[in-house]
Amino acid sequence: MTSFKAQILQGIPNSLPAKKQRGQVSHAPKRKDILNTQEKQLALRNALRYFPESWHKELSVDFAEELQTYGRIYMYRFMPEYKMYARAIAEYPAKSVQAAAIMVMIQNNLDPAVAQHPEELITYGGNGAVFQNWAQYLLTMRYLSEMTDEQTLVMYSGHPMGLFPSSKNAPRVVVTNGMVIPNYSKKSDLEKFNALGVSQYGQMTAGSYMYIGPQGIVHGTTITVLNAFRKINKNPKGKIFLTSGLGGMSGAQPKAGNISECITICAEVNIKAIETRHSQNWVDEVIDDTEKLVERVKNAQKNKEIVSIAYHGNIVDVWESFYKNNITVDIGSDQTSLHNPWSGGYYPVGYSFDEANKLIYENPKKFKSEVKISLKRHV
Repeated sequence: MTSFKAQILQGIPNSLPAKKQRGQVSHAPKRKDILNTQEKQLALRNALRYFPESWHKELSVDFAEELQTYGRIYMYRFMPEYKMYARAIAEYPAKSVQAAAIMVMIQNNLDPAVAQHPEELITYGGNGAVFQNWAQYLLTMRYLSEMTDEQTLVMYSGHPMGLFPSSKNAPRVVVTNGMVIPNYSKKSDLEKFNALGVSQYGQMTAGSYMYIGPQGIVHGTTITVLNAFRKINKNPKGKIFLTSGLGGMSGAQPKAGNISECITICAEVNIKAIETRHSQNWVDEVIDDTEKLVERVKNAQKNKEIVSIAYHGNIVDVWESFYKNNITVDIGSDQTSLHNPWSGGYYPVGYSFDEANKLIYENPKKFKSEVKISLKRHV
């Protein structure tokens, strides 16, 4: 197998890799079919531009299948063979230490222990992307390995525009994401541009490579929870903090609750997100039945425990179950990705995670309607 350094230096491989199966990680939901026939052809041309013309016949079939199956072209066959994680800075092939540091940041963003949907290059928030596809990743890492301290890499929505002469005092990388004309900036426009492979939503720290996981927000979340209890003049011991979301930064919530010394219940529909946070010790216990949850919470209240519980299911079911069982919620919150409510940022009550994901692309109008109903019940 080619060494890690050699693969970085190579960028796009010299020979066409075999097709790859997706791994056992959390995957982005299939996006709704938003492109017409001509636009799908354009999406394919945009994807093929990274590769030799001799590969186009085979890759066009491959990428058309991805676009049909997932609503996006991720280029799974170009996922690196090496394990994705942030290595020691000296392990990266680089002429510039600053460039090597940026490679560390990129690989941390895409580490399966950190990223929400690592194989779709999505770090957090449902659609906060580092790159749009794996070709962009490979090219960017190669450019960073070649860069000197008198060059700047210019990035647009995951696409490396190239290395440009600059100075030692200039930024090593200039990044922008999702820059579109305001008249064409509706959610449907941005989804279309993403499907076309021309623009992406990089969020605050995904597309700029600065995401560091729940630990990046645990301090602010803790201060928020503590101040919320102060505002209602309650000692956190034995009191309830009910919220939802464990996928990205929201994973900080149960840890913040423990530091604040309350009882934290955090609902999450994606079992893979729960398993990740539980294995990383961000949450203490996992329960998937509302009756068991009610019993557990009442015992925790009685004993004034400091405990965090992940509920596998919809937050609306928890609120309504607590109401029926006379459990008072002292602090209510939410950290689902409500900037992206119609495409997997928020899930409707009454549907399993898989059922809801299917509804996103099979009947997006119904999905949107069900989310609106759930949001009203939630509030």
